[in-house]
Amino acid sequence: MILLLSGNHSAIFQQLIKLDHWLFNKINQEWINPAFDVVFSFIRQAEFWIPFYLFLLVLALVNFGRKGIWWSATLIMTAIISDLCSSTVIKNSISRLRPCRNPDLADQVRVLVNYCPHSSSFTSSHASNHFAIAFFIFITLNQTGSWRWLLFLWAFFICYAQVYVGVHYPLDILGGALVGSLVGYLMSLFFKKQFGTLSLK
Repeated sequence: MILLLSGNHSAIFQQLIKLDHWLFNKINQEWINPAFDVVFSFIRQAEFWIPFYLFLLVLALVNFGRKGIWWSATLIMTAIISDLCSSTVIKNSISRLRPCRNPDLADQVRVLVNYCPHSSSFTSSHASNHFAIAFFIFITLNQTGSWRWLLFLWAFFICYAQVYVGVHYPLDILGGALVGSLVGYLMSLFFKKQFGTLSLK
């Protein structure tokens, strides 16, 4: 059964959607400048982060040996599972028009992408995948340094870019982030049970 997100369910729900639209308008239409237009259009693209992903794989192999192979495989599975939860399970259950496809917002939305997906806006798979990855790495690497917290900042800015370019609402991001965080946490527990926590040399 498909649940349609609309403003007809309750007063609280209506206020939540109104707040969601208000924040979207702020990010997409007011808190903008030409430099952000360029930066956020790039950082949301998976291809932009390929060097970073390759760095993670090399880092794991060099520092962890055979465990690094399992760590890399589990990290990839974490991203796949979070994507399935968001793109297949939730999007097929909750239908919501993306801002860039909402006829009521056609005259307002700044669309900074060449293609607006037809899939449901809720939840954001970008948010789910990147927060899953951030949580998994944060928990499975035993480091005292503060650099690991940058993983969440990395995930946040990628998610923020999705709103900025007009393809998601903030609630889509929040939902995706929660799903991804849960998947990343559970997968990290699974990995730690099998291999323990890893420490960089």
